[in-house]
Amino acid sequence: MHSIRTKFTIFTVCEITFVIIITSVLGFLAIGDLGKSSSNQILYYLCEDEQRNLDAYFQSVEQSVKTISDYAGQDLKYTSLDDLESHLARVEDLFEKTARNTNGVLTYYYRIDPAAHANAKGFWYVKNPDENGFLPHEVTDIAQYEADDPSMVWFSVPKNEGQPVWLKPYLTANLDKYVLSYNIPVYKEKVFIGVIGIEIDYDTIASSVNSVKPYKNGYAFINDYDGNIICHPKMAMSEFANGKNPSTPEALFTTDEYITYTYNGVKMQAVQLPLHNGMRIIVTVPASEINATWIDLLGKIILLSLLMIIVFAILTMRMAEHITKPLRKLTRAAAQLDAGNYDFDLDYDDDDEVGALSKTFGQMAGHIKAHIKELNDLAYSDPLTSVHNKGAFDVYTEELQTKLINSRGNIKFAIGIFDCNNLKPINDNLGHDKGDLYLKATASVICHVFSHSPVFRVGGDEFAVILQNDDYHNRKKLMRLFNEKVAKAASENERWNQVSIAVGIAVFDPKTDKSVNDVCCRADDLMYENKRMQKGE
Repeated sequence: MHSIRTKFTIFTVCEITFVIIITSVLGFLAIGDLGKSSSNQILYYLCEDEQRNLDAYFQSVEQSVKTISDYAGQDLKYTSLDDLESHLARVEDLFEKTARNTNGVLTYYYRIDPAAHANAKGFWYVKNPDENGFLPHEVTDIAQYEADDPSMVWFSVPKNEGQPVWLKPYLTANLDKYVLSYNIPVYKEKVFIGVIGIEIDYDTIASSVNSVKPYKNGYAFINDYDGNIICHPKMAMSEFANGKNPSTPEALFTTDEYITYTYNGVKMQAVQLPLHNGMRIIVTVPASEINATWIDLLGKIILLSLLMIIVFAILTMRMAEHITKPLRKLTRAAAQLDAGNYDFDLDYDDDDEVGALSKTFGQMAGHIKAHIKELNDLAYSDPLTSVHNKGAFDVYTEELQTKLINSRGNIKFAIGIFDCNNLKPINDNLGHDKGDLYLKATASVICHVFSHSPVFRVGGDEFAVILQNDDYHNRKKLMRLFNEKVAKAASENERWNQVSIAVGIAVFDPKTDKSVNDVCCRADDLMYENKRMQKGE
């Protein structure tokens, strides 16, 4: 005969064992799904961050070329040799200023089609390797090349397609450098005149992509929409430039965001996102590294479960409840983490296995949240002046545009555009390090005056401020204070502290402004008007 105590013990042990088995299985499934989901989230955030960086850079290059092509189209009046040479000189002067403010530019050019004029070839400038700025380079004779010559893709492709185009990496024969280029055809009364373009040093893109290193052996690379490799840290440039296509895993020929494929016998897990210029950024990592984290965690939980079964053979149902309660909290926390909520409460801090697991789980969530915040800070902060960058300005104005639409124009705000005067003379005469100090001093004045409004660096020497609430209502007072600060800076001993700033502030008017961009444009026009007044024009 068995005693009631024995029966109760056997019943309790069996019951607790059954509960633990069920709870563990659910926990294993939840943590397995969470591990995979978290790894996908991490890869996605890294990929999205690099997507923003590359898109911002490609758009800056496109904007530079578009600015020049728009100007060339407006400036070109006639196609006689004298008129073309005068036109080229004006475009050349503007191009040099624009190229200086565009990162990674190796060459820029404006080439005239021999069919438009046989004696006006255009110009080609190359980055000075020893100093800042660019040097003129002897231009090639386009007429001597065949239309399908691979060395002339920068000219033949935009001419044939009749629209702006990004070209895949190719080797510049004259410079022996790999480049990517963006080119825009120029027309006069529907007649093709030539091509305006910028060639980017391939290393500029490669260094950005190579900086993405998820986990221990992860990396990032760039494909085009057809799956062909454009930039890869594990491959030499010669393997895929100038139309060469290495053996690409079949799984990469897709537009899916989440991809699983095999490369060199290793199973890889990746996230890919489209880039503005038609390419794709892919962040990938060996699947074994991703699985190792949650498999190790599952192993620890299995061991913990076995220990708990042994302990529960002695303890009462009360102790069982005492232990299963924090496990339920941990499961709920796992579900919240899986849903993207990192601010959950794990208050179980007893000195036991569950407490250690809760602490580790909470620390893991904190690390993920901090890492995401760090990525956002890096993506939206200007490294030189510490104010917000152009990407942050675009996000802020998009949110403001949404508020404007939702409120049906019932919103009050103003936008200020600020432009540094005299930055180029300081850079040329005192050096770019003093030019950087000049930009920091400018940012300091703007931030000091508009201390309650977001300040953005939206260009090389251009800043923007969005005024709302108190700063919006006190904008006239703040402008007086701003003028006083600028006037006081004129008496500074060091030239780089003698800030001179052109400013334009436009107030949103629902009667005339249809969008936030309209206010930005008016503020920009007012700034240039202020700049002309300061120069006495």
